[in-house]
Amino acid sequence: MTTASPAVATSGGKKAQVAVQRFGTFLSGMIMPNIAAFIAWGLITTLFISVGWLGWWHPVADMLGGFGNADQIGWAHAMTSIAVDKDGKNFPQYVGLVGSMISYLLPLLIANTGGRMVYGERGGVVASIATMGVIVGTTIPMFLGAMIMGPLAALITKYMDRIWDGKIRPGFEMLVNNFSAGILGMLLAIAGFFAFGPVFTYVADGLGAAVQWLVSLGLLPLLSIIVEPAKILFLNNAINHGVFTPLGIQQASEAGKSILFLIEANPGPGVGVLLAFTFFGVGMAKASAPGAIIIQFLGGIHEIYFPYVLMKPMLFISVIAGGMTGVATNAILGGGLRFPAAPGSIIAVILAAAPAGVPNLLVVLLSVVLAATVSFLLSSLFLLRSRRRDLAAEGAGDLSAAIAATEANKGKESAALAGLRERAVANASVEGDQLTVTGAEAADAVAGGTVITEKPVNSIVFACDAGMGSSAMGASVLRNKIKKAGVEGVTVVNKAIANLDGSADLIITQNQLTDRARQQAPNAIHVSVDNFMNSPKYDEVVDLVREQHQDGH
Repeated sequence: MTTASPAVATSGGKKAQVAVQRFGTFLSGMIMPNIAAFIAWGLITTLFISVGWLGWWHPVADMLGGFGNADQIGWAHAMTSIAVDKDGKNFPQYVGLVGSMISYLLPLLIANTGGRMVYGERGGVVASIATMGVIVGTTIPMFLGAMIMGPLAALITKYMDRIWDGKIRPGFEMLVNNFSAGILGMLLAIAGFFAFGPVFTYVADGLGAAVQWLVSLGLLPLLSIIVEPAKILFLNNAINHGVFTPLGIQQASEAGKSILFLIEANPGPGVGVLLAFTFFGVGMAKASAPGAIIIQFLGGIHEIYFPYVLMKPMLFISVIAGGMTGVATNAILGGGLRFPAAPGSIIAVILAAAPAGVPNLLVVLLSVVLAATVSFLLSSLFLLRSRRRDLAAEGAGDLSAAIAATEANKGKESAALAGLRERAVANASVEGDQLTVTGAEAADAVAGGTVITEKPVNSIVFACDAGMGSSAMGASVLRNKIKKAGVEGVTVVNKAIANLDGSADLIITQNQLTDRARQQAPNAIHVSVDNFMNSPKYDEVVDLVREQHQDGH
């Protein structure tokens, strides 16, 4: 049944968890939309640097890779810079794509995305201007600087505009807006050059030194003690996108690969747990595990295995041990990825590992296999120890409670988890009565100050923190259901809650996010679904839309 979710009192610990989730989601929101650019840079680097796959292709690789001598090649149309050869002589060297993209394009994309998240297009423009000061004020790729300066510049712009909001004479709005943004961007760029640049350099160097210290002492695998549980509690984005990805990009630009890209993305620990449930699980958990393996291992949706761990907390030991094994294998044998593997599927891992050479690819694959093996063996041991008790217990192998816990940790409904259950995880109630879709309309209408029993629905939005991944899958399922029902003129899309603009007629969220969605779009119909992927759960939504359109809405 499609239900609306009531507000739930939040403890201090839960508030802290939600705060970390939101911070991680914000960092992820800056990185994930730009993953295609990271992949493009990784491919260009793989192909055209001097030791790349096409590094022999003279003079194309010399120009695109940024290591060719313009005097010798004679192509006068490309940008050059002064470089020093091994004899100490200056020569004009092509700038190329590799260095330009990592130094300018990628940080500016991150800054612009962060600025837009805070203050729309205007915030993105000022963020880009300000971040240029940070970029040229340092000698290393400024991903950390972009992730801080971008949102900060947009926030300052937002507060600046409030100063003269409503006080500008008619006809002068464009003049004031453009010059104020330009002047502020200039001042922030100068400040970034002299102040932020050195600070971010020290921060990046310090974090890099800490990682290198862990590597030199052989302690890098200990990071799995933090990372693996953080993944299952959806607290990992702050670590992965805030530390591992920026430092990994810097390492990859210097060494051609980075182990940091694999600390979280290794699919081995998760697939080991799922294999154990496939052979030694009971009930619904055993039946659903093979399908979950395909989604996790090939699709890269790691959250699919989280409920299996939550229903058997001892399995935290399995994923931690598996993660440590994978990290240790790469640390000892020198495995790493050329660029981030997103999503964390074996396919993405192979594509990101192959550019660093076949030996590196074999090491990475070995790290996945060993991580999965260790996780499988420990998980099997724990499952076998409790198998008799699970078979005797009523409802053994039922994932409903574990799925509910996973979605509570994540703070949103997950399409990847939807196929694991066939009935509602929990039906929210308002004063003891379940709310169907129609009931949710009435509840939202009352909250908005007007009583509306039926509202035309032409635009449906699946909203979650990042607006990507599972919500996109859920939107696709409902879109197909509506199409098969013969209903036309209804759009179904997915968005981040922060990007809700009030244009949606009906917004679908997980119950923990419904209140936030209502605040962002108070005039829409807000409902929560118990299952993003299982088609029967959309019957009421589809029936509502079909009936409205048959009635001529």
